[in-house]
Amino acid sequence: MARLTLPQLERHLFSAADILRGSMEASAYKEYIFGMLFLKYASDQFDAEREQVIADQLARGRSQEEAEKRAESAAFYKTFYVPERARWEQIHGHLHKNIGDGLNKALQDLELSNRSLDGVLQHIDFNRKVGQSSMSDRKLRELIVHFNKVRLRQSDFEFPDLLGAAYEYLIRDFADSAGKKGGEFYTPRSVVRMMVRLADPHEGMSVYDPCSGSAGMLILSKEYVEENGGDGHNLALAGQEKDGSVWAISKMNLLLHGIPDADVRNNDDGTLEDPAHVQSGELMRFDRIITNPPFSMNYSREDMKFPERFARGWTPEKGKKADLMFVQHMLAVTRPGGLVTTVMPHGVLFRGGEESKIRTALLNDDMIEAVIGLGPQLFYGTGIPACILVLRPKGSKPAERWGKVLFINADREYREGRAQNYLEPEHVEKIVTAFHAFEDVEGFARIVSRAELAENDDNLNIRRYVDTTPEPEPQDVRAHLHGGIPKIEVEAKAELFVTHGLDVSKLFANLDDDYLQFGEGIQSKHDLKRYIESNSGVLAAETTVTGAIEQWWRAEHTRFDKLTAAADLVDLRRELIASFETVLRPTAMLDRFQVSGIIASWWGETQADLKALATLGYRGLIEAWVATVLDALEEDGTKVDPLDHKAARALLPDYLDKLADLDVQAAELDAAIKAATSGGTDDDDGPSGEVSEAKLKQLKARRTVARRQLKAEKAAFAHQLETACKALDDAGARGLVLDLFRGDVRREAERRVARHRRSVVDAVQIWWDKYKVTLTELEVKRDTAADKLAGFLTELGYE
Repeated sequence: MARLTLPQLERHLFSAADILRGSMEASAYKEYIFGMLFLKYASDQFDAEREQVIADQLARGRSQEEAEKRAESAAFYKTFYVPERARWEQIHGHLHKNIGDGLNKALQDLELSNRSLDGVLQHIDFNRKVGQSSMSDRKLRELIVHFNKVRLRQSDFEFPDLLGAAYEYLIRDFADSAGKKGGEFYTPRSVVRMMVRLADPHEGMSVYDPCSGSAGMLILSKEYVEENGGDGHNLALAGQEKDGSVWAISKMNLLLHGIPDADVRNNDDGTLEDPAHVQSGELMRFDRIITNPPFSMNYSREDMKFPERFARGWTPEKGKKADLMFVQHMLAVTRPGGLVTTVMPHGVLFRGGEESKIRTALLNDDMIEAVIGLGPQLFYGTGIPACILVLRPKGSKPAERWGKVLFINADREYREGRAQNYLEPEHVEKIVTAFHAFEDVEGFARIVSRAELAENDDNLNIRRYVDTTPEPEPQDVRAHLHGGIPKIEVEAKAELFVTHGLDVSKLFANLDDDYLQFGEGIQSKHDLKRYIESNSGVLAAETTVTGAIEQWWRAEHTRFDKLTAAADLVDLRRELIASFETVLRPTAMLDRFQVSGIIASWWGETQADLKALATLGYRGLIEAWVATVLDALEEDGTKVDPLDHKAARALLPDYLDKLADLDVQAAELDAAIKAATSGGTDDDDGPSGEVSEAKLKQLKARRTVARRQLKAEKAAFAHQLETACKALDDAGARGLVLDLFRGDVRREAERRVARHRRSVVDAVQIWWDKYKVTLTELEVKRDTAADKLAGFLTELGYE
């Protein structure tokens, strides 16, 4: 049986959500999907373990009846013991009426039979009303039938933590769909990774998230420790979540990521009013607090437990200003020597009143270590600017940082998206490097003394200390009046041009001592772009980058042969990142953060394939890719074109080119027929330029043949792909996989090279926009237009 791949499982889960989409908001139906997925996985894995238990008992000489009876003992099961009413064969085979009740009882029985699920599944209610009604039996049955299509045993997965990765995908998809509500339970993982790297947890520590949502901070803390060679299981993880259904999702998420012992608690009042982590009447304390609390909410001081947490002041209960109350709670539960990283809205940095007094108290106690401004729209459903505060308990800062606060203005460090912006690995690398270096970086980071902060009334507005506003574009009056490009402006861009290999002396001609003009071959703005992109120096500089990647790949590609288990990826990642940075940093075009971003982005995109490679080998990975393509071919409405999968392109390049040619041919014939039937052709066959009936009939016949051929070739694609896959020997499989990996690294680099090239083109084209048309030319055009208008007015009788 072919292994289940991550893209296959993601599509399966997306299709499950499609069944409920439109019936209610994503924030409402997410628990149905999570609950059903967990039931199916628990039951399928139980079946696998039960079969093994029965086989072991039969091998001991027991009868089939005795073996099956002993297999009902929960002690035999490593994952979950699933009682009969919660088994999938019962749910799928017998649950047709009152399905919500039946599913709730199945969850209840499953929870009661497993201590690790204590209190978790009771928060999922398949009878919960949304609006005026609950989910219909028809919809729930449709969901059951859909989940029955895919078996979810661990032995079916292409790599061990496949279900955890798919669960993360599902959480992210729900956050995308839920908009603002998505931000209540999901923080973009790029932001989480940055916060974890800032906090730098080590094995043996405790990590706490007081507003834990889907538990991303805790899961990525474990992964970070493992990536750095530590034992992720030797990390005490704790959290608190107010929303019961989100808490249940987080517990399942932790379990599916192999973290059964995280101390994540749920209560109705929430962390501020009623912190749940209490031992012997005292608040528990932790080494690292990493969190994204809800922005700008109200709170109630009445019956507030452990009020001593707020010794530095109380913000107004109304007016949505609980942010610094959360900060005080975090510091109150941090051990001496510990550290807090938390997301905050910018308002906490400068608002007056009680918040100002709390800020001053925190600064006086030297508890604020860094203030990091982030780019806009990085978080779900909010455009509110956000920052990261790094804090330590009183007396816990390193001695060299006493009385100082590091301000990092990273508000320009993001990649722009349509609905949301993205923090990429190079942005994370730049921020984290600046924090750990704790030194001034021009236009990005600055150390500010306590005295200077006091002079500014303890206003922590980041732009007061690090302003990243670009310098205004220089405007040369003489150039505007008479033309020419000021040499001083070109010299200011010299570093940009040199790093990309552009010799501007061949692009410009000398006008006089102070001004240049465009060379003779430049007749339009587009000519500038064409010249730069084809310039030999530019091409040579770009080849230097790709050449360095090829050099690195030749030295490192054999490391993939040594992957035998997913655990090997920890060392591989560390070694590949270190060697890549060593080889690529000498290239002048990309800075150290962009270089780090290339390999980190590639690793993030390829990680699932690398896990599959470690589990299945080269041939197994290709077979998994082919299975993903074939599965997508059978599914209507898939978001990704299966013919565009990298495995399909590698195995059948000529065949795909043939399909593309047939597609173009059919489209061209279709366009010709539409033009003919609408009278839009220049053909002179007919008396008035229309296509004759005979020619039109001929065109339609050719189109029919092309469409049939295209359909036939597409129908044969699956067979062709399977045949090409089977034809590969072991050496061919290895070569194909490694070529694709290398190509992916190169594409990551080429994207960054292209961005740098665009900045070069933009820099030159702006001089065309500013200075190419002089004031004299504009005046001539104005006078000509005025004369023409006057002539028209005279013709109309106006004097």
